[in-house]
Amino acid sequence: MNTMSTNKNIKLRQLGQTDIYISPIGLGCWQFSEGKGGAAGTWAPISIEETNGIVQAVLNGGINWFDTAELYGWGRSERAIARALKKSGKIDQEVIIATKWNPIGRTAWSITRTIGKRQECLNPYTIDLYQIHAPFGFTTRRSEMNAMADLVESEKIRSVGISNYSARQMRQAHEVLRSRGLRLVSNQVRFNLLDRSIESNGILDIAKELGVTIIAYSPLGLGLLTGKFHKNPELLSNRRWLRRYQLRRKIESSRELVNTLEEIAQAHGVTATQVALNWLINFHGDTVVAIPGATKVRHAEQNVGAMTFTLSNTELSQIDNLSKQFM
Repeated sequence: MNTMSTNKNIKLRQLGQTDIYISPIGLGCWQFSEGKGGAAGTWAPISIEETNGIVQAVLNGGINWFDTAELYGWGRSERAIARALKKSGKIDQEVIIATKWNPIGRTAWSITRTIGKRQECLNPYTIDLYQIHAPFGFTTRRSEMNAMADLVESEKIRSVGISNYSARQMRQAHEVLRSRGLRLVSNQVRFNLLDRSIESNGILDIAKELGVTIIAYSPLGLGLLTGKFHKNPELLSNRRWLRRYQLRRKIESSRELVNTLEEIAQAHGVTATQVALNWLINFHGDTVVAIPGATKVRHAEQNVGAMTFTLSNTELSQIDNLSKQFM
């Protein structure tokens, strides 16, 4: 069990009800897909040197876990993480690896059939958390959860998570795993100050009830919470048309929130980005962790910095009140 982080000031959190402990912020690794698979048109390829530097930067800052997926470049992201971790000198017991099975067009049989490929891509690092990427498989929830339980029992993975599941689907998955003597560990969902729907649709309530960790992806609202698009809307021209539309429609409604994030950031000597991440991983206690990505070392260092200061209850509430419109 990994219970220590490089930065002794960062308190690790229990992942679900397991003996796995993770930093409040992990590294999302979709960007390491080399522009292939689910990253096509979203992420430009990142050099091996930059990838290695990003991974080393987060390790230096106390981040101890990495979230990837089969769909992220069809194994390219997994291999990039393994390569970078080996370069850093980290051994298996010092890091936590989370990856995901792609359910699209597949049945539960594929879960056990393809686990060898996931292990090969991540070698020599083991899979601590294996997640079903979305509730879109061609077989029942029971079949998929039973297949995941089989992997735990055969010691090919340590724990089971899900992604993009509704509150009802979470409970179904939990019940099947409980029948096998296991627990559902996590649900990875979109959650940020501009999309707080999990607080109103039951997902967060069920997570707290069942002791499930919420892993927040897109924690910076596609970059809108950085404030850069508010200052210079022309930057949106670099985004795909759908992302451009999604961001533009929220610029004015989020302006007061972003201005407040910047004011609070100045008081702490940090950035608005770091304040947004800090709120996300602390407002609901230990239930929520986040996986911001990084395409440059400076992004990785900024993500790490979000864990190094404490927002007051007044500041947490102020941010909460300004962002409630996005629940």
